[in-house]
Amino acid sequence: VQLVESGGGLVQAGGSLRLSCAASGDTVCISAMAWYRQAPGKERDFVALAPSEGTKSYALSVKGRFTISRDNAKNTVYLQMNSLKPEDTAVYYCNAECPIEGGWKDHWGQGTQVTVSS
Repeated sequence: VQLVESGGGLVQAGGSLRLSCAASGDTVCISAMAWYRQAPGKERDFVALAPSEGTKSYALSVKGRFTISRDNAKNTVYLQMNSLKPEDTAVYYCNAECPIEGGWKDHWGQGTQVTVSS
């Protein structure tokens, strides 16, 4: 599975961005898709999850501001980010999970930079 993110950029605080992540390859295996982010000098953190079925989930820091959605026909996951804050500045990574024997295999995109100016 290959993942390609797009939509990052520079935005002022209070603004919005929409990230996209297109999956290709063995997309039939994909179960959950998610977004993570990594700020400079920090670990990669969970942002939002869209399972193949069931309830979406969000990190507390973005709940109510960010919305994750999937278009299964296009093998694409989106992250709509509203009311952006400087602390949202990070490289945002797309993640896709595929079940394998005994567990899961994670696939990652290359990341897209989001910078929020104050």
